[in-house]
Amino acid sequence: MTITKLDQLFDVLKKKAKKRLVAAYANDDHTIEAVSMAVDMGIIDATLVGDEETIKKVCASHNIDPSKFRIVQENDEMKAAAKAVELINNGEGDVLMKGLVSTDKYMRAILNKEKGLLPPKAVLSHVTVVQVPTYHKLLVVGDVAIIPAPDLNQKVAITNYLIKTAHSLGIEKPKVAILAATELVSPAMQACVDAALISKMGDRGQIKGAFIDGPLALDVALEKESAEIKKLTGQVAGDADCILFPNIESGNVFFKACTKLAKGELGAMVMGAKVPCVLTSRGDSVQSKMYSIALEANAAN
Repeated sequence: MTITKLDQLFDVLKKKAKKRLVAAYANDDHTIEAVSMAVDMGIIDATLVGDEETIKKVCASHNIDPSKFRIVQENDEMKAAAKAVELINNGEGDVLMKGLVSTDKYMRAILNKEKGLLPPKAVLSHVTVVQVPTYHKLLVVGDVAIIPAPDLNQKVAITNYLIKTAHSLGIEKPKVAILAATELVSPAMQACVDAALISKMGDRGQIKGAFIDGPLALDVALEKESAEIKKLTGQVAGDADCILFPNIESGNVFFKACTKLAKGELGAMVMGAKVPCVLTSRGDSVQSKMYSIALEANAAN
């Protein structure tokens, strides 16, 4: 089944074995509400690491039964993040989720060389699945949150994460657009050079499981009319499933424009660690957190 809407993830997951989620410093309403809804749907079992008194107060204010969770007491956010990672490493969870802990402390726990979740030489990257009312299918994009200026090797890793995520959504051979400011190969623009190299790697089978084309500007990647006017052919132009951004600024602006201006919905996760990790903003909606939980549960082994 090809997943074309984010809410279809829930139906798919109901047919799979439940995953075990561990939430780091789960002291906030949105995290607890989202995790509670996912537990009620039967798609996860959940451990909340945080201040037990605070968690129970939040549960009481939303008429949530706290007994549906395993609660691990830790009232310090850095220690709570470290404890959540420890539980994953001990085999007590399949996926990790960020609660009220700040992003830098959450990432610090994941990246800890001795006790973290990063395999040797792995590239950690953020993958977002965006549902925009004005586009005819889901878009898998990266990196919008972790790697400021990815080099060629990092871009290859991100491309593989995008492809893997698209496969988990049932897209057999996703169409990957390697973005730049122009579809012309300009040696003066590093984004164009990297895009051309990655595209050729796809042609030669060094990156498998997708149609890859680049450099492509955003208009020709997403709109058939623009691609036709500029006489671009191929599988990707005008119909991309995935977008690799040249840097974090372009990716971050794109995904926030999708949600804030185009009323899009999203699910997001960090890939490259031992398990998928939810990394949403502390201010993200319950719905976005729900989609992120579903996305990583679907992607987890």
